[in-house]
Amino acid sequence: MPVGPWLGVDVGGKRKAFDVALVEGQQLVGLKSRQSVDDVVRLVLEAEPTVVAVDSPRSCAPDGATHRPCEKELHSRVCGIRWTPSRDKLRGNPYYEWIVEGRRLYEALQGRPVTVIECFPTASWTRWRGARNGRSRAEWSREALDALGLDGLPASTNQDNRDAIAAAVTARDYERARCERFGEIIVPL
Repeated sequence: MPVGPWLGVDVGGKRKAFDVALVEGQQLVGLKSRQSVDDVVRLVLEAEPTVVAVDSPRSCAPDGATHRPCEKELHSRVCGIRWTPSRDKLRGNPYYEWIVEGRRLYEALQGRPVTVIECFPTASWTRWRGARNGRSRAEWSREALDALGLDGLPASTNQDNRDAIAAAVTARDYERARCERFGEIIVPL
Protein backbone atom coordinates (compact mmCIF):
# COMPACT_ATOMS: atom_id res chain seq x y z
CA MET A 1 0.00 0.00 0.00
CA PRO A 2 1.41 3.44 -0.93
CA VAL A 3 2.70 5.48 2.02
CA GLY A 4 3.08 8.83 0.24
CA PRO A 5 3.86 11.50 1.00
CA TRP A 6 0.83 13.34 -0.36
CA LEU A 7 0.40 17.09 -0.56
CA GLY A 8 -2.86 19.01 -0.24
CA VAL A 9 -3.26 22.66 -1.23
CA ASP A 10 -6.06 25.00 -0.15
CA VAL A 11 -6.01 27.88 -2.64
CA GLY A 12 -6.61 31.51 -1.76
CA GLY A 13 -6.22 34.82 -3.52
CA LYS A 14 -2.97 36.77 -3.76
CA ARG A 15 -3.08 38.09 -0.17
CA LYS A 16 -4.10 34.85 1.54
CA ALA A 17 -2.02 32.64 -0.75
CA PHE A 18 -2.01 28.87 -0.17
CA ASP A 19 -2.27 26.60 2.86
CA VAL A 20 -0.47 23.30 2.33
CA ALA A 21 -0.53 20.01 4.22
CA LEU A 22 1.82 17.08 3.81
CA VAL A 23 0.60 13.63 4.89
CA GLU A 24 2.71 10.51 5.01
CA GLY A 25 0.99 7.23 5.87
CA GLN A 26 -1.38 8.14 8.71
CA GLN A 27 0.71 11.14 9.88
CA LEU A 28 0.41 14.86 9.20
CA VAL A 29 4.09 15.75 8.73
CA GLY A 30 3.73 19.36 7.60
CA LEU A 31 1.23 22.21 7.66
CA LYS A 32 2.05 25.69 6.37
CA SER A 33 0.03 28.83 5.66
CA ARG A 34 0.55 31.77 3.33
CA GLN A 35 2.64 29.89 0.79
CA SER A 36 3.30 31.32 -2.67
CA VAL A 37 3.22 29.39 -5.94
CA ASP A 38 7.02 29.22 -5.77
CA ASP A 39 6.88 27.95 -2.16
CA VAL A 40 4.51 25.14 -3.17
CA VAL A 41 6.68 24.15 -6.15
CA ARG A 42 9.75 24.14 -3.88
CA LEU A 43 7.92 21.93 -1.37
CA VAL A 44 6.92 19.53 -4.14
CA LEU A 45 10.55 19.27 -5.25
CA GLU A 46 11.82 18.81 -1.67
CA ALA A 47 9.15 16.48 -0.24
CA GLU A 48 8.58 14.56 -3.49
CA PRO A 49 4.89 13.76 -2.93
CA THR A 50 3.42 11.17 -5.24
CA VAL A 51 0.15 13.09 -5.63
CA VAL A 52 -0.74 16.76 -5.10
CA ALA A 53 -4.44 17.59 -4.65
CA VAL A 54 -5.38 21.21 -5.34
CA ASP A 55 -8.59 22.75 -4.01
CA SER A 56 -9.25 24.91 -7.05
CA PRO A 57 -10.84 24.39 -10.46
CA ARG A 58 -8.40 23.06 -13.00
CA SER A 59 -10.40 24.54 -15.88
CA CYS A 60 -13.17 27.03 -16.49
CA ALA A 61 -16.69 26.50 -17.74
CA PRO A 62 -17.02 26.43 -21.52
CA ASP A 63 -17.54 29.82 -23.17
CA GLY A 64 -21.09 31.02 -22.56
CA ALA A 65 -21.72 28.43 -19.81
CA THR A 66 -22.26 29.26 -16.14
CA HIS A 67 -20.59 26.11 -14.77
CA ARG A 68 -18.67 22.99 -15.68
CA PRO A 69 -20.78 19.86 -16.30
CA CYS A 70 -18.79 17.94 -13.65
CA GLU A 71 -19.86 20.51 -11.02
CA LYS A 72 -23.53 19.95 -11.78
CA GLU A 73 -23.08 16.18 -11.40
CA LEU A 74 -21.14 16.59 -8.14
CA HIS A 75 -23.83 18.97 -6.89
CA SER A 76 -26.60 16.47 -7.58
CA ARG A 77 -24.77 13.41 -6.20
CA VAL A 78 -22.57 14.62 -3.30
CA CYS A 79 -22.92 18.23 -2.10
CA GLY A 80 -23.34 21.83 -3.19
CA ILE A 81 -20.48 23.55 -5.01
CA ARG A 82 -19.90 27.08 -6.27
CA TRP A 83 -19.96 27.17 -10.03
CA THR A 84 -16.78 27.92 -11.97
CA PRO A 85 -17.50 30.53 -14.63
CA SER A 86 -16.09 30.73 -18.13
CA ARG A 87 -12.59 32.22 -18.47
CA ASP A 88 -13.85 35.65 -19.59
CA LYS A 89 -15.75 36.09 -16.30
CA LEU A 90 -12.57 35.66 -14.21
CA ARG A 91 -10.83 38.76 -15.50
CA GLY A 92 -11.17 41.75 -13.21
CA ASN A 93 -13.48 40.02 -10.73
CA PRO A 94 -11.79 40.01 -7.29
CA TYR A 95 -14.04 37.16 -6.07
CA TYR A 96 -12.48 34.78 -8.59
CA GLU A 97 -8.89 35.72 -7.76
CA TRP A 98 -8.48 32.38 -5.97
CA ILE A 99 -9.33 30.52 -9.20
CA VAL A 100 -6.76 32.58 -11.11
CA GLU A 101 -4.15 31.77 -8.44
CA GLY A 102 -5.08 28.09 -8.52
CA ARG A 103 -4.63 28.00 -12.28
CA ARG A 104 -1.20 29.62 -11.84
CA LEU A 105 -0.30 26.78 -9.47
CA TYR A 106 -1.49 24.11 -11.91
CA GLU A 107 0.67 25.71 -14.61
CA ALA A 108 3.72 25.86 -12.30
CA LEU A 109 3.33 22.16 -11.43
CA GLN A 110 2.93 21.10 -15.05
CA GLY A 111 5.84 18.94 -16.14
CA ARG A 112 6.98 18.29 -12.55
CA PRO A 113 7.48 14.68 -11.43
CA VAL A 114 4.15 14.45 -9.58
CA THR A 115 0.52 13.59 -10.31
CA VAL A 116 -1.66 16.68 -9.79
CA ILE A 117 -5.40 16.35 -9.24
CA GLU A 118 -8.28 18.72 -8.57
CA CYS A 119 -10.20 18.14 -5.36
CA PHE A 120 -13.04 19.78 -3.45
CA PRO A 121 -12.59 19.36 0.33
CA THR A 122 -16.28 19.99 1.06
CA ALA A 123 -17.09 16.91 -1.02
CA SER A 124 -14.33 14.98 0.76
CA TRP A 125 -15.67 15.96 4.21
CA THR A 126 -19.19 15.02 3.05
CA ARG A 127 -18.09 11.59 1.90
CA TRP A 128 -16.08 10.94 5.08
CA ARG A 129 -18.50 12.41 7.63
CA GLY A 130 -21.89 12.88 5.96
CA ALA A 131 -23.86 16.05 5.29
CA ARG A 132 -23.48 19.08 7.56
CA ASN A 133 -27.16 18.96 8.59
CA GLY A 134 -27.21 22.45 10.09
CA ARG A 135 -23.84 22.29 11.86
CA SER A 136 -21.38 25.09 11.23
CA ARG A 137 -18.76 24.35 8.60
CA ALA A 138 -16.04 24.71 11.26
CA GLU A 139 -17.65 22.27 13.71
CA TRP A 140 -18.44 19.75 10.97
CA SER A 141 -14.97 19.80 9.39
CA ARG A 142 -13.29 19.59 12.83
CA GLU A 143 -15.34 16.48 13.61
CA ALA A 144 -14.47 15.00 10.22
CA LEU A 145 -10.78 15.79 10.69
CA ASP A 146 -10.74 14.13 14.12
CA ALA A 147 -12.49 11.07 12.65
CA LEU A 148 -9.71 10.64 10.07
CA GLY A 149 -7.43 9.51 12.92
CA LEU A 150 -4.32 11.25 11.63
CA ASP A 151 -1.35 11.51 13.96
CA GLY A 152 0.47 14.82 14.34
CA LEU A 153 -2.55 17.15 14.13
CA PRO A 154 -2.04 20.53 15.80
CA ALA A 155 -4.22 21.44 18.78
CA SER A 156 -6.07 24.01 16.70
CA THR A 157 -6.64 24.53 13.00
CA ASN A 158 -8.50 27.04 10.90
CA GLN A 159 -10.75 26.14 7.95
CA ASP A 160 -7.98 26.67 5.40
CA ASN A 161 -5.69 24.29 7.36
CA ARG A 162 -8.43 21.68 7.56
CA ASP A 163 -9.19 21.97 3.84
CA ALA A 164 -5.48 21.58 2.99
CA ILE A 165 -5.37 18.44 5.16
CA ALA A 166 -8.53 17.13 3.47
CA ALA A 167 -6.88 17.74 0.10
CA ALA A 168 -3.78 15.76 1.19
CA VAL A 169 -5.92 12.85 2.42
CA THR A 170 -7.89 12.99 -0.84
CA ALA A 171 -4.55 12.67 -2.67
CA ARG A 172 -3.81 9.62 -0.51
CA ASP A 173 -7.21 8.09 -1.26
CA TYR A 174 -6.70 8.77 -4.96
CA GLU A 175 -3.40 6.91 -5.02
CA ARG A 176 -5.03 4.04 -3.12
CA ALA A 177 -7.84 3.89 -5.74
CA ARG A 178 -10.49 4.94 -3.20
CA CYS A 179 -11.94 7.83 -5.18
CA GLU A 180 -14.55 8.66 -7.74
CA ARG A 181 -14.03 11.07 -10.60
CA PHE A 182 -16.52 13.81 -11.47
CA GLY A 183 -14.88 15.09 -14.63
CA GLU A 184 -11.72 16.73 -13.32
CA ILE A 185 -12.83 16.68 -9.66
CA ILE A 186 -11.61 13.77 -7.54
CA VAL A 187 -13.80 12.80 -4.56
CA PRO A 188 -13.15 10.01 -2.02
CA LEU A 189 -15.54 7.09 -1.94
